[in-house]
Amino acid sequence: MTDFLLATAGTILFTVAVGLLRILGGPADADRMVAAQLMGTGGIGSLLLIAAATGARGVEDVALGLAVLAAFASAAFVNSAAPAEEPNPDALDGR
Repeated sequence: MTDFLLATAGTILFTVAVGLLRILGGPADADRMVAAQLMGTGGIGSLLLIAAATGARGVEDVALGLAVLAAFASAAFVNSAAPAEEPNPDALDGR
């Protein structure tokens, strides 16, 4: 069972490496962000599979940190991609 888990983790890491090509050559920023999310999800999955296969302690904590980092990265992307709202001069008059 350990060999199967490690082989699956290797397959996931391979797909993450292919996703890296999309980050480097993506046509749009949104494509690059989706590929970065793929890398985060694949990294989490492979870390959890490696932890289950080897019984290493603390790997789950690293996977949890990677999940939080991926969530913050997507929130920062959405925040930076949103257009800045200009104040409405009519709203200042209370109408």
